[in-house]
Amino acid sequence: MSLILCIETGTNICSAALSHDGALLSLRESEEGRDHAQRLASFIDELLRENDIDADELDAVAVGMGPGSYTGLRIGTSVAKGICYGAGKPLIGVSSLKSLAMVAVEDYNAGIIECGPIEEMLLCPMIDARRMEVYSAVYDSAGDELLPVDARIIDEDSLSDFMPDRQMLLFGGGASKCRDVMRRPGLVYASVAPSARGMAALADSKFKNGEFENVAYFEPFYLKEFVAGISKKGLLGGM
Repeated sequence: MSLILCIETGTNICSAALSHDGALLSLRESEEGRDHAQRLASFIDELLRENDIDADELDAVAVGMGPGSYTGLRIGTSVAKGICYGAGKPLIGVSSLKSLAMVAVEDYNAGIIECGPIEEMLLCPMIDARRMEVYSAVYDSAGDELLPVDARIIDEDSLSDFMPDRQMLLFGGGASKCRDVMRRPGLVYASVAPSARGMAALADSKFKNGEFENVAYFEPFYLKEFVAGISKKGLLGGM
């Protein structure tokens, strides 16, 4: 049995969930900006209170390991590590793109997404990066990776040479800027948002297999280095 707190903060969505043996118990999430540090602490407190448990009763903490927003990933990782240290629990890292793909499968099974049959389609979750770039990968409906995670520049021929005989479902925040560029037959677009609920089964599988991260040395999968901008005010101040 596993009782796992799942945390996903790699995009503008702040999401936390509590799962038991891979099944979702409770969920809290918000799309209202990037005030993740404050919201995440509140969400976790609500989840624990709602289910009448303490942090030391958790079996593990799972965190979305990216790729995604540098700041968002840092916040989620810091909170997850803090709970693991304080309660003496193991840390599980879950691919943010793979968990997004699992959200798409759940939404399809719930009748929210109209496409398919999804078992015959390629699943391409996309997280928005800069300009016409996305973080993406390709999976099948079972979550097996068919094309590895990468930062991809979007143009009309993107992914055109990858299994062109199969339909591909594109979704996530990065897919919206692909609609007017990638318009060839076989591409299906859907609205699917990142959520900690997509981590439940993946985290449970890793827990049962003993696939834990080193709490002290774990770092999110940023994929690209963070580049800090220099404000105009700072430049003028040095003149």
